[in-house]
Amino acid sequence: MSTIRGARERARIEVTAAIKDEARKQLAAEGAAKLSLRAVARELGMVSSALYRYFPSRDDLLTALIVDAYDAVGEVAEAAGAKGDGRPDAGRWTAVACAVREWALAHPHEYALIYGSPVPGYTAPQDTVGPASRVGLVLIGVVRDAHRAEGLAVPALDPGLRPEAARLAADLAPDLPPAVVAALVAAWAQLFGLISFELFGQFNRVVDAREQLFRHAVHEIGRSVGLLEGRAPTGADGPGA
Repeated sequence: MSTIRGARERARIEVTAAIKDEARKQLAAEGAAKLSLRAVARELGMVSSALYRYFPSRDDLLTALIVDAYDAVGEVAEAAGAKGDGRPDAGRWTAVACAVREWALAHPHEYALIYGSPVPGYTAPQDTVGPASRVGLVLIGVVRDAHRAEGLAVPALDPGLRPEAARLAADLAPDLPPAVVAALVAAWAQLFGLISFELFGQFNRVVDAREQLFRHAVHEIGRSVGLLEGRAPTGADGPGA
């Protein structure tokens, strides 16, 4: 019986992967709003009722794709931000940001699914929260390491923002100064704003040297959260060149 069960489990894994692969093709061709379980089943040569045994609704399939995308970019960020490679924390910060950008450029439709316009009629369930947090947790970890090593300059904080910064710190990183956590939230938004501008065409006919601009901007964002390093990691020339 265990052999039969194992074969069934492998078959289910293979069919699930095929369904998600076809759904990603639909995302690329039609966008998330037009994702259709019937169309996926038709392309795979399945009857709709069979596909519903794997994903009971379009939203269940969307959630699986969203979790996969968040996990994929999260894994890339975690690998880039790994400790022990000899880079200073500012260098790790830049490495994480560049890894996320490279993933987005290589997977534009998956990026659009998780960081683009909301899908009409879809509400993300709690299952997506953990995967969605992975990139942010890597950035917090880089800053936390710098703080522990006394390599962090706590940024100034507007007095009017102090209550909100305290709340954010309590929720996200109680071991970091509230001013740093508030700066981290802004940095998170700026990072994905830069990537989205590039990916969705806002830089067209405006910015040609996009990687260089990105690296410079990310370095400055790192400075805004308090990371210390002598010069921007943009090559032989510094940021003022």
